[in-house]
Amino acid sequence: MPAEQATRARSARVIVVGNEKGGSGKSTVAMHIAIALIKAGQRVATIDLDTRQKSFTHYVENRCTWAKHVARDLGIPDHFCLDEKVSYPTAEDEVSRCKTLTDMVDALAHTHGIIVIDTPGHDGYLMQLAHSMADTLITPLNDSFVDVDVLGTVDPETFDVTGTSHYSQMVEEARRQRYILDGVTPDWVVLRNRLSTLGSRNKRLVGEGLQELSQRLNFRCTEGLAERVIFREFYPRGLTAVDDLDELMLGARPTMSHVSARLEMQNLLSTVMLGTMMSGERVSHNRDAA
Repeated sequence: MPAEQATRARSARVIVVGNEKGGSGKSTVAMHIAIALIKAGQRVATIDLDTRQKSFTHYVENRCTWAKHVARDLGIPDHFCLDEKVSYPTAEDEVSRCKTLTDMVDALAHTHGIIVIDTPGHDGYLMQLAHSMADTLITPLNDSFVDVDVLGTVDPETFDVTGTSHYSQMVEEARRQRYILDGVTPDWVVLRNRLSTLGSRNKRLVGEGLQELSQRLNFRCTEGLAERVIFREFYPRGLTAVDDLDELMLGARPTMSHVSARLEMQNLLSTVMLGTMMSGERVSHNRDAA
């Protein structure tokens, strides 16, 4: 892991949204965090490392287009996408790309208070480097054992946790290296997305498994986003639940679903973020172990 390239002290806080499984809501979460922090007065830069899907990049582009269409200042992050130049990079290519990302983050840290990085749904050298840079790591996770498998293994009879998995082991190593190098232990938050509003055996068992894993791996687990159609409807226009939505923005009158989504996202952000980040104050690194 190229963690040694993330050793320089930075004044900006780096928030990484990561999970090695696709379809967990990473880009949606990353966009909402970026826009919420912009509205809180932070200067935010965003980086998309998913060189194939580019969902985060397209989300920002859609927002720019819709802002012009409705003649509104919606608040746009300074966005960058690291395109992969070669399909099968050599060791030299990887070193070069890691330096590009490190230099980009260092440069943005001089002009921005927050840097939000969205990672692809698969392992890779840039993903590993981004995790080693994180001050806050956010892992969205669908509420099923299919997704829990990214973090840990469970016994098929008892559903007890029997071990940790590839992604959590990579995060553990990134956090360990980060603390050795500059005394920072990144805060790790796991979001349970697509939660059912009704109680179920699966919901209870998944919750118990995540609670046990949180103690083993030292992460915080919190409720994320419920399964709401409007989050998918926001994407083509680049909108978020934290925007000031009206009929012009939506093309229809806001409903109680929009109100519920806004409250849900505000609760999520207040749980995930430090209070100073949402109040617009510049954030310094916490050098104490979590």
